[in-house]
Amino acid sequence: MMINKKENNIRSGFVGIVGAPNAGKSTLLNHVLGQKISITSKKPQTTRDRILGIVNRPFSQIIFIDTPGIHRSSNLLNKRIVDQAMQALEDVDVVLFMVDAAARNFSAEKLILAQLEKTPKPIILVLNKIDLVKKAQVYTLVEEFQKRYDFKVIIPVSAKKDIQVKNLLEEVERLLDIGPRLFPEETFTDVSEKFMVKEIIREKVFRLTGMEIPYSSAVTIDDFSVEKKLIVIHASIHVIRDSQKGIIIGKKGSMLSQIGSKARKDIEEMTGQKVLLKLFVKVTKNWVDNSRILNEFGY
Repeated sequence: MMINKKENNIRSGFVGIVGAPNAGKSTLLNHVLGQKISITSKKPQTTRDRILGIVNRPFSQIIFIDTPGIHRSSNLLNKRIVDQAMQALEDVDVVLFMVDAAARNFSAEKLILAQLEKTPKPIILVLNKIDLVKKAQVYTLVEEFQKRYDFKVIIPVSAKKDIQVKNLLEEVERLLDIGPRLFPEETFTDVSEKFMVKEIIREKVFRLTGMEIPYSSAVTIDDFSVEKKLIVIHASIHVIRDSQKGIIIGKKGSMLSQIGSKARKDIEEMTGQKVLLKLFVKVTKNWVDNSRILNEFGY
């Protein structure tokens, strides 16, 4: 029997990406996958769920877990989100601690470093967005963090500009144990199309609305069915106040139409099929602090 030496040398494992809101975690994951599975926006705290992305390389399978931004939280929703991110430290083989080199969140850094002190897992510090700062500032950051924690390695990158991302993957690969691929090579995530549809709609709300609307909104998929070559989706956007419902709908339905149009385009690109998307806006008062409703919404 022929022995595949290449497969015998495979390294595999789970890698958690943690950091403050808006550090660029989802941007990094989407980049290394070569496709978008985690939503992004310029607003912090866009990601609310743990997203799994699988990167297959010639000698490794790196299973990334993109976590919500870790921050000091007040309402029940945010506490659950932060707990979810912290749990990633327990469930992975390697931790990537990402810091926004251009706009640091000192409160979150302190919170995360306190958690890192408790874990025996190897930790890589990723200084992201170095394309937005001077080289001298990067050197200063490296020196500062070397004194704060014994990281396995510190790698300055720009996930958006693809600067040193290849080096980062190589360092991650070196820290993984020898072991078989845990997922088929054609698999790149474990999330369902239904979940991705929900996230795409929520991304459009984040990108198109301002003030507190994105943080007070949630999306549920009420119906997802395939009729011949057409996917029919009914989804609800939940807000906490009547005034927010008016903003989401917009004058003569203009905002809701814009959200739906942009979301439908992305969903069709993702599925490769025509989509009929019907959006509804509902007032679900105080859902961010209601345990039962949070469970229903999947948080």
